[in-house]
Amino acid sequence: MLTETKIRAAKPRQKPYKLSDGKGLHLAVDPSGGRWWRLRYRFEGREKMLSLGTYPEVGLALARERRDDARKLVAQGTDPSAARKAEKAATADTLDALAGEFFRKEEAHLSSVTVAAARERYAKWLKPSLGKRPIAGITAPELLAALRRIEHLGKNETAHRVKTIFSRIARHAIAEGRGALEQDVSQHLRGALVPRQTENHAAITDPAKVGALLRAIDAYQGQPSALYALRLAPLVFVRPGELRGARWAEFELEGKEPTWRIPGARMKMGAEHLVPLSTQAATILRELQGVTGAGELVFPGLRSRSRPISNNTLMAALRRMGYSGEEQTAHGFRSIASTLLNEQGFPPDVIELQLAHTERNKVRAAYNKAQRLPERRKMMQAWADYLDGLKAGGNVVPFKRLA
Repeated sequence: MLTETKIRAAKPRQKPYKLSDGKGLHLAVDPSGGRWWRLRYRFEGREKMLSLGTYPEVGLALARERRDDARKLVAQGTDPSAARKAEKAATADTLDALAGEFFRKEEAHLSSVTVAAARERYAKWLKPSLGKRPIAGITAPELLAALRRIEHLGKNETAHRVKTIFSRIARHAIAEGRGALEQDVSQHLRGALVPRQTENHAAITDPAKVGALLRAIDAYQGQPSALYALRLAPLVFVRPGELRGARWAEFELEGKEPTWRIPGARMKMGAEHLVPLSTQAATILRELQGVTGAGELVFPGLRSRSRPISNNTLMAALRRMGYSGEEQTAHGFRSIASTLLNEQGFPPDVIELQLAHTERNKVRAAYNKAQRLPERRKMMQAWADYLDGLKAGGNVVPFKRLA
């Protein structure tokens, strides 16, 4: 039998060799000096080998303990190698493991603040009760029980946000083929939670005041990324996260029909979204290329060129211009466009398409995507021209409606 003294005295040789300890356990010594514990055993008439760790991380006593545990499994009719593989698979497909993968993926295209907030909610509300569970084994009632604990504290909005986090982790697992997961059980909880209050995104919708806001943005002297994001926001009226995370590779600025193709991975509804760019929007982006065009991100942050500006950056810029969160938000540019476009008589379907609101009828959604882009392009140019008139401060005649 081996002793710690014998193990420490064993020197590397030109060829691998092993030191036996009995009952199938031996220490394999590599010419490079590495030492691995291995167990030779027989299962169902076949000789097999099981790794038990490296020395000195795994000492002699622990190696013998692991050997004895493996031999007990064999005596019970269980293959230790198969048991280890099953244990590793179960660990790899727990909610904790998949959440870690998901958040690391999110960090590639979302701000650190956004991802950190989601991580914190996960750690506080899902990890304690469900984190160690294989994701495929988590049932809808179990998830609901975790969410109800949040509701009982009066945090209804948080409960909905945590449900969304679980759903996105589950969709990540399904897409990656992990955990034998075939469905997102959170989808079975529709209507089970207390309805969330509709979030009010403050927005200025009086045309004259919109003109004043546009002039204030043009006069802003702060961070270039924030300035250009705010100049572009009224012209494209996408969600703030979709704007801030823009990549130069998504833009086609040459030709007569410049377009922004936002990939589905960055859209709230998960489908690619096309934004026809007006002449004014394309001009702003070409100007910005001279500032940030050497990098991947259109609106990089000051601290790291690999991360976009945050929503707080845009809100802080608006506050420095004199607009409080109760008057105008970054998301509010969507409300400005929606309100004024509808007042001017543009087809509601065209407006909704450009706002990228969900279309429940898949056939109709496919038709709209294929057939209504010319109308959307005309609307976007008319809208940009209208905003120029407001910014000039004159009496703006309502722009021409689409036929």
